[in-house]
Amino acid sequence: MSDWLRALNRLASSVEERLDAARYHLRLRNHWIGPIEIQPYRGHGTVHTLYLKGRVLEHRDTRSAVESDSVWDNIVQMYRRFASREIPQARLRIRAAGTTFEACTDDEGYFDLQITPTDPLPLAQIWHAVDVELLEPLVGGQGVVRVVGHVLVPPPQATFGIISDIDDTIVRTGAADPLTMARIVVLNNPHTRLPFEGVAAFYQALSAGPDGTGSNPLFYVSSSPWNLYDLLIDFMTINNIPLGPLFLRDIGLEPEHWLKSGHREHKLAQIRTILETHTTLPFVLVGDSGQEDPEIYRDIVQTYPGRIKAIYIRDVTLEERATAIRLLVAELHASAVELVLVADTVAAATHAAEHGLIQPDAVAQVRIKRHKDQDAPTITDQLPIVGDDSGGNG
Repeated sequence: MSDWLRALNRLASSVEERLDAARYHLRLRNHWIGPIEIQPYRGHGTVHTLYLKGRVLEHRDTRSAVESDSVWDNIVQMYRRFASREIPQARLRIRAAGTTFEACTDDEGYFDLQITPTDPLPLAQIWHAVDVELLEPLVGGQGVVRVVGHVLVPPPQATFGIISDIDDTIVRTGAADPLTMARIVVLNNPHTRLPFEGVAAFYQALSAGPDGTGSNPLFYVSSSPWNLYDLLIDFMTINNIPLGPLFLRDIGLEPEHWLKSGHREHKLAQIRTILETHTTLPFVLVGDSGQEDPEIYRDIVQTYPGRIKAIYIRDVTLEERATAIRLLVAELHASAVELVLVADTVAAATHAAEHGLIQPDAVAQVRIKRHKDQDAPTITDQLPIVGDDSGGNG
C-alpha cells in the first residue's frame, strides 16, 4: 500500500471508530439501545486451554430460514445481518470447566476468550460448554441474557484433523466471480444453497477415520465475514456436514489495511493457529482451485514439515490454472506430501481409502450421496426473479 493510501486508510479507520463510538454513546445515554443478544461462535481447544470467540450485538431481528422463504425474505435477512449494531465494552461473566471470570468486548463488540479449565475435562466428550452471561449494559425489561457456547477438544482417539475451505469446497459459491458470488449468497438461504455433491458423506468418512469409529475433528477456514456465521452453521446442519469450529473474517477497516486482513493472510494465520494449538495431530487439507488454496497449503507444508498427510483440491477452474497447480504437485512431492487435484468427492474418497484415511466401504456411500446431490435443483433453478410473487423458494 502506498504512503498516501495508507494515510487515507488510517483516516478512514479513525473516522469509522469515532463515529461508531459517538453513535453508541448517544443511543446509550438516550436509552435507545434495543434488546441485546450474545452470539458465541463454535470454538476449539485442548484439555489445557479453551478458546471461544463471539460477539455482543443489538438484536438483529434475524431468524433461521425456512424452505418457503422468498428471494425478498432472503435479501431482508441478509441486510439485517450486515446492518448489525455492536455493543462495545460489554461486560460478560464466563463460566466453564470449574472456572468463573469476567471479560469485555472490544470496540466492535467481539470477545475472544482464553479459558484455563479448573476441573478436568471429560476425555470422552468432544464438545464442552461455556456459559456466557451479559452483566452490562442491561436493557430494561429484557431480563437475564445468557447463552451457552461450545468448544471442540479433539478426543484421544483422534488420529488426524481436517482443515477445510468453505466457499466452492463444501458449498457452491462462485467465489472466483464476485458478482456471481454476491448473487448466490444474497438471494439464497441455507435451505437453497447447494453443497458440492457427496461432500457430507466424504467429510463424515474422514471424521470416522480408517476404522469407522474415530472422532477426527473438522475445522473450517474461510474469508467469509462473521456476519454469515449462523447461515453457514445452518447450512452444514441441514446438509449433514459435520460441525466444527469456523474461522471467518472481520470485514471492518484497520489503520494499515482496507480490510482487517487479506484473503491469503487470513487463511494462513488461522491454519497456523489450528496447527500450533493441536500440536499432536497431523492434518488433511481440503480446498478448491478457484482462489489460492493450493498455494496457501503449499506454504503450510513448508512451514510445518511432517504435519500434513494429504491435500485434496477440487478442480473448479480452467486449464491454465490446473497447469499451475500441477507444478505445485511436483513441488510438494519433494516434501512427501501428495496434493491431489480431483474432479469430485468420489475421486477424493477413492484416494483417501487407498491411503488409509477412510474405510474402503465409505467410497460407496460417497458415490451414492453424490448421485443424490446431483438430482437436487441447480443454483439457477433456485433463483427466481426478484419481484416474482409466485412464492417459490429464494
